[in-house]
Amino acid sequence: MEKAGFQGASAHTHNSRPLAELDDFTSQRLANVFKVLGDPTRIKLLALITASEMRVSDIADALAMGQSAISHQLRVLRDARLVKFRKEGKEAWYSLDDDHVVKLMRQGLEHVSHG
Repeated sequence: MEKAGFQGASAHTHNSRPLAELDDFTSQRLANVFKVLGDPTRIKLLALITASEMRVSDIADALAMGQSAISHQLRVLRDARLVKFRKEGKEAWYSLDDDHVVKLMRQGLEHVSHG
C-alpha cells in the first residue's frame, strides 16, 4: 500500500501533485482529520490554544465545561495529531501539534467568512 500521500510522490513533494492523485490511504487519513474538526467544541478548543499552551483546567474554565469532557476532546485531538502535550509535574500542558493546524483553522475560517 502506498503511504507517501500520492502515488509515486515522495513525502516532500506531494503537496505540489494534483489532488486527483490522492491515494486511498491518504484520503482516509484526511477524511479522519476533517471528521475530528467537524465538532464545534473541538474547534473552540483548538482556537483557544492557538495563542499559547494551556492546562486542561484553564481550557475547561474558558469553555465552561468539565475537565473530564475537555480531557476526552483533547484525547480525540491528540489521536488525530492535532494537539500535543507536555507534562510539568502532575499537570499536562496542551498546544497545537504544529503550524499545519493553524493553517487548517485559518483556511477554514477564511472559507466560511467569505461566503
